[in-house]
Amino acid sequence: MAKDDKKKPEEETDRGEEVFMREVDDAVRQADLQNFASRYGVWIGLVIVAGLASLAGWIFYSNSETEEAGLRSEEYVAAVDSISQNNMDGASAALKPLEDTKQDGYRAAAQLMQANIALEKNDPAKAIEGYKKVAADADLPQPFRDLALIRQTATEFDSLESQQVIDRLKPLAVPGNPWFGSAGEMVAIAYLEMDKADLAGPLFAQLAQDETVPPTIRSRALQMAGVQGIDAVISEDGDGAASGEGETE
Repeated sequence: MAKDDKKKPEEETDRGEEVFMREVDDAVRQADLQNFASRYGVWIGLVIVAGLASLAGWIFYSNSETEEAGLRSEEYVAAVDSISQNNMDGASAALKPLEDTKQDGYRAAAQLMQANIALEKNDPAKAIEGYKKVAADADLPQPFRDLALIRQTATEFDSLESQQVIDRLKPLAVPGNPWFGSAGEMVAIAYLEMDKADLAGPLFAQLAQDETVPPTIRSRALQMAGVQGIDAVISEDGDGAASGEGETE
């Protein structure tokens, strides 16, 4: 395999993560800011399960050298086609052979999609178990595991203690992490629920000023930072104010 080909899985993974994050962000576009903290765990059920199709490129390049990969690819495409037709039962059946395959990419994608389907069918308990399984599988690529952890946490957000949310997601809630937007927003809300505005405000400000964070998350974060007395508006010269009562020393 040529050197350029070896770079493709990583490039496709990064591109897939970006596309999927935009899909997740679009699913919560209509969230009411004032009630956001109390119902945050609900929005994940509205995520378009077909968003995982964006990872198909990574899966193809990482498994394309084996004959078995051709069969796995057909099964995966059949599942995505069923989802696009809103045939969740058909998609679930197509994914069954992939759930235990030795090919890591297909296995992770299948398990994540099955969990998403469970949410679409109003079975959050089954979905949570599916996300847990992916997040705990040390053989899977880290992007899949991080995605599963975020979706698991979002699904059960309302039933978790705020400190549990923080403990799970704080390692991902840092600038530069691909999941900073989703993880950072949940951690900031958890801080608010613990009456730790001095920690929530600056984190909202970071989210608002980070151009890699999806626009709607940045917009909500800007408003929430303002509520905490922090001006997170980026000036024309590119500098963020990020100052106010909620700012830590």
